[in-house]
Amino acid sequence: MEKTYNIIYEAGSGEIVEKKSRFIAHIYPVDSIEEAEQIKEQIKKKYWDARHNCTAYVIGKNNEIQRYDDDGEPSGTAGKPMLDILLSSELRNCIVVVTRYFGGVLLGTGGLIRAYQAAVKEGLQNTKVVKVHKGIQIGIQTDYTGLGKIQYITANEGAYIKETEYLENVNLSIIIEENSYGIFEKKVTEATNGKAVFRSKQAIEFGILENECILL
Repeated sequence: MEKTYNIIYEAGSGEIVEKKSRFIAHIYPVDSIEEAEQIKEQIKKKYWDARHNCTAYVIGKNNEIQRYDDDGEPSGTAGKPMLDILLSSELRNCIVVVTRYFGGVLLGTGGLIRAYQAAVKEGLQNTKVVKVHKGIQIGIQTDYTGLGKIQYITANEGAYIKETEYLENVNLSIIIEENSYGIFEKKVTEATNGKAVFRSKQAIEFGILENECILL
């Protein structure tokens, strides 16, 4: 079974202060190295007066591309620890840039690692993250008698009704986990005595954000 992963659905930022140094994290979704590098340069330009703008990003469904930059901090104290948080959070296709305004107090190797990782975690707290699910989008046509039965099955099988069109019959667009499709189809067919017609079936990816099903 393919491992699930998370994506950044909406960019966010967060800030921490450690011994008078400010660490400001910005997290964005990206689809390419070029896009990641462009965001990196935009942040550096915005915070041109900061001591450091450290970066980490991952691209690809299997994290084929992983890059990081300490931007002048001691080697291994910023970019790599930041990357480790992205990987442990099972994130794909995203970049984090942590800006540091030096507060005059040296943090030491361990202190820097903890501070940069804490900044990334704070940024993620203010970022909309979505777990990607492999699913099936189904088009079903039913009579009004079968509608309630399909709605009941949908709710109990963890599926989501995206659209409902009320005409002479009812047309439903339903999204369900890929591995749950077989039992769902069987239950709907049995409950409606075969009167519900499965008109379309399409493989999709979806996520759940604030109890709402979104296509990705």
